[in-house]
Amino acid sequence: MKSILLAAGEGTRLKPITETRPKSMVPVLCKPVLEWHLEALINVVEDIYIVVGYMKDYVKKYLESRNLLGNKVKLIDQGTLRGSGDAVVKASRVIGPGEDVLVVYSDIFVGDWSIIPNMASIDGNLVVGVELSDVSDYGALYCKGQFLEKIVEKSESGGPGIVNAGIYKLNTSDILENGDVQPSPRGEIELTDIVNRIVSQKGVRVIIANTEWVDIGKPWNLIEANKIALKRIKSEIKGKVIEPVRIVGEVFVDKDSTIYPYTTIEGPSYIDKGVEIGPSAYIRPWSVICNGSKIGFSVEVKESVLFENVHSHHLSYIGDSVICENVNLGAGTIIANLRFDEKTVKVLIKGTLVDSKRRKLGAIIGANVRTGVNVSIMPGVKIGSNSWILPGTVVYRDVPSNVIYPSTRSIKSASENYEPRI
Repeated sequence: MKSILLAAGEGTRLKPITETRPKSMVPVLCKPVLEWHLEALINVVEDIYIVVGYMKDYVKKYLESRNLLGNKVKLIDQGTLRGSGDAVVKASRVIGPGEDVLVVYSDIFVGDWSIIPNMASIDGNLVVGVELSDVSDYGALYCKGQFLEKIVEKSESGGPGIVNAGIYKLNTSDILENGDVQPSPRGEIELTDIVNRIVSQKGVRVIIANTEWVDIGKPWNLIEANKIALKRIKSEIKGKVIEPVRIVGEVFVDKDSTIYPYTTIEGPSYIDKGVEIGPSAYIRPWSVICNGSKIGFSVEVKESVLFENVHSHHLSYIGDSVICENVNLGAGTIIANLRFDEKTVKVLIKGTLVDSKRRKLGAIIGANVRTGVNVSIMPGVKIGSNSWILPGTVVYRDVPSNVIYPSTRSIKSASENYEPRI
C-alpha cells in the first residue's frame, strides 16, 4: 500500500499565516502538520507521495533538513493548482494502476492517529467520517448503513451529521478511470466529485472516527489543533528552571530553554527548544511557544500559538492569538480578545466577515511584524506579514502586508491609509 499527501494548496483563508509558509507547514506543537502525517504513515505504507505546489521549495528544504526525503518519501509537483482531484490523479499516474492508496488532506489534524493503520487493515474503498454537532462549514457524508451515498462539498444545512474527515483509502485504477470530472463552481477538480463517481459504480465504506478532528482552514482552527495535541502531552522539564518558579499541570519544557524566577506556567502548555521565559512572566493553559522565542517581564500569554522567534520582552498581553515567526511586540502591546457585548468574534476572510464561533479570539499576526510601544490590537484583527505598527496605535481593522500603520503622512484617499515600506 502507498499514500498520497495533498500538500499543494495555498491556504488563502489562512492568510496572513500562509504568506510565508504553505498550509501543510503550519505548526502543531511547533511541528508542521505535514510531519505529523508522515509520522502516522511512515511505518504503515511502502511509499509516500507528497503532492506540492505553492511554496514547494519551502516543503522540500524542510523535509531535507529533517532527513525525511528519500526512497520512501517522494515529492510530486502538481504544477498548476487545479484542485484536490487533479492532484490525486497526477499522483495516481506516477504510482500506476491497481494500487491501494491512503489519501490524506494536508490541512486536517486528529487526536488519535491510530485511525491510519486501522484503515490500512480494512479491504476495499473507504472514507473516514467524523460526527459533529454542526456540519454547515464542512463537506458532509450522506450514508446508507455503512456505505457512502454521496459527498456534498459544503453542506448548506446545519445541525448534526457526519463530515468528511479528509482521509480516504482508494484504488488508483478507480481514481484514474473516474478522474475526468468537470471543474466545480470554484473552478477546481474536486476529489469529492471523483469519489462520488466511484460510489455510483461500487461500494465505498464509511469509517466513523471516534477522535477529535479539526480542519485547519481558518486561522483560529490552528489554536484548536494545538489544543487537541496539548491534551496528550506529559509533563517533562528538559530545560533550565531558575527558582522560584511555579509550574502547575502538564507542562513540557524542551532542552536549551530557560525559565527565569517568579514565572508561573500553567498546563497544558508546550515550550519548545531555546525559549526564554521570565522573569515574572505568566504562561496560562493551552499555550504553545516555539523555538527561539522570548517572553519577558510581566508578559502574559493565554491560549495562543507563538511560532519561532517571537519576542515580547515586557508588559504585554497575548490572548487567544496566533503570532507567526520573527514577530517583535513592543512594550505595552495588548491584544484584546473579548468584545464589550461578549458576542462571538468575527474575522474578515477573503472579503467576508466569518463568525469564528469563539467568544474569545485575539489577533492573527503575520511573520516579521513589529509593534511599537503601547499598541492595542482589537479582537479578530489580522496584521499582514512584514508590517510595522507605530507606537500608541489602536488597531481596529485588518492591516495589509508590507505597510507602516497608520500612515506617517496625510493621504487624501481613505482607502490609501497605508504607507508602503518599499
